[in-house]
Amino acid sequence: ADGELIRWRKLVLATGSRPIVPPIAGVDLPGVYTVQKDVGYLNRLLEAVAQAQDVVVIGGGLIGLELADELRKRGRRVTVVEILRRCLELVYDDDLTERAEQELARLGINVRTGARVTAIEGDGKVKAVRLDTGEQLRADLVVLSVGAQPNVALAESAGLCLVDGGIWVDRYLRTSNPDVFAAGDCAAKTSYLTGMPAATRLASTATAEARVAGANLFQLRREFPGVVGVYSTKIGDLAMGLAGLGERAASAVGLSYVVGTAEAPDRHPASMPGAKLLKVKLVFTRHSGQLIGGQAYGGDSVGELINLIAVMVQRRMTAEDIATFQMGTHPALTASPVTYQLSNAAEMALVVLQG
Repeated sequence: ADGELIRWRKLVLATGSRPIVPPIAGVDLPGVYTVQKDVGYLNRLLEAVAQAQDVVVIGGGLIGLELADELRKRGRRVTVVEILRRCLELVYDDDLTERAEQELARLGINVRTGARVTAIEGDGKVKAVRLDTGEQLRADLVVLSVGAQPNVALAESAGLCLVDGGIWVDRYLRTSNPDVFAAGDCAAKTSYLTGMPAATRLASTATAEARVAGANLFQLRREFPGVVGVYSTKIGDLAMGLAGLGERAASAVGLSYVVGTAEAPDRHPASMPGAKLLKVKLVFTRHSGQLIGGQAYGGDSVGELINLIAVMVQRRMTAEDIATFQMGTHPALTASPVTYQLSNAAEMALVVLQG
């Protein structure tokens, strides 16, 4: 921007994404914020939080709900407005979205699902949010959390090929100019499991792509196989995770599947201090028994368990493989080997697969 010229042999574009700002009347009022990757901006948001009592979060996805929970911890009255019929519907299946909304209710977070914001109202500063039902929600502060879009302005001005709103890349993370690579939210994604376009925007995906792009700059050594989609979050005391395809996603792409579920304490015996009930659901293709996704919720062990499920998806393990895999267990650290959720969920799926 200041006219300095930097020469390069290879270039990596990692320009990330920008928050989506929906065309709502009053969205430009003082007191309306987005979730931006900008320290100065976020500090101003924190200052606004300190002066607010009633906060409306528009968007019931992962970031919106985590933000709502943190605002609740600061003593704010929080309402979440989600246009879909359930919060987290774009990520998790109905059984887990229902459990998440139960936890939000327990925490005292007000949730309006199936509701569309028609206007943000105020006179010089935000005062309320109006819904399509006619309901008016009091608001000293509004935070928009309705998704992100790839930041491709620089790539577009450079004449690089764009696809599905992102920068086109091959499996080596090269753009349409073979000396220019792209990684992270700015790069277009395809699904590891279906080969179809994927809208996944995750830091974990971005770092995996960066490891591929960095290794390939001067010699092609690694390929990025596509996005698995590994999500985890925690709201209140409820940890949730999903890797690969859930039931809804599998149905949407026309896959015939079977499901196995298992539930047990994540320590053994159940009286072990800190033990929490942990439920696992695994999704397998009906024709081959290959694992295509898994979901879990319960205590904090969910975070690493969902990463293990992601490895199983990437290694194309079958229900038989998972039912017989050898795990390490300890009373203070894991579920009992007898009730180990991954193995037992796979066994339940095998009952269906084998008729």
